[in-house]
Amino acid sequence: MDYNVFFNMSYGVYVVTTMDGDRPVGCICNAIMQVTAEPAVVAVSINHDNYTNECIRKYGRLGVTILSEDADPGIIGKFGYFSSRDTDKFEAVDYVLTKGLAFPDAGCGYFMGDVTSSYETETHTVFFVKVTDGEKREGLPMSYAYYHNVIKGKSPKNAPTYIPD
Repeated sequence: MDYNVFFNMSYGVYVVTTMDGDRPVGCICNAIMQVTAEPAVVAVSINHDNYTNECIRKYGRLGVTILSEDADPGIIGKFGYFSSRDTDKFEAVDYVLTKGLAFPDAGCGYFMGDVTSSYETETHTVFFVKVTDGEKREGLPMSYAYYHNVIKGKSPKNAPTYIPD
């Protein structure tokens, strides 16, 4: 099986955020899709090992920042390769707090919502989220292909598209 075929699928690169008490936490995600338009519902897939998964379960809400092509690759490194369990990923990152969620200022849009249900796979939880607010901003959304081909980024081991060397 050539797992590289999955890199040809249309993915985006996102920062998924939630709260751990009064502290914002988050991780990089590339597996998000719109499920319905009315009401607006999205599915967000987060690895069981990500601390963000645990915090989404407790808080019941999450936010998504759609990273733009001109986003600082350091954001991807910080949110993709460290755990919020022991790292303040928002330290030294420009972000805004909106309606109880933090959004890094690195995107061409953001949205937020309430988790209405979830589905467990062997390695990931798929959260179904009823979107309650969002805003489109300037810029081009970063595709996963752009991340791999232009930025030359790799997939962390918790990503759904991770391929061991």
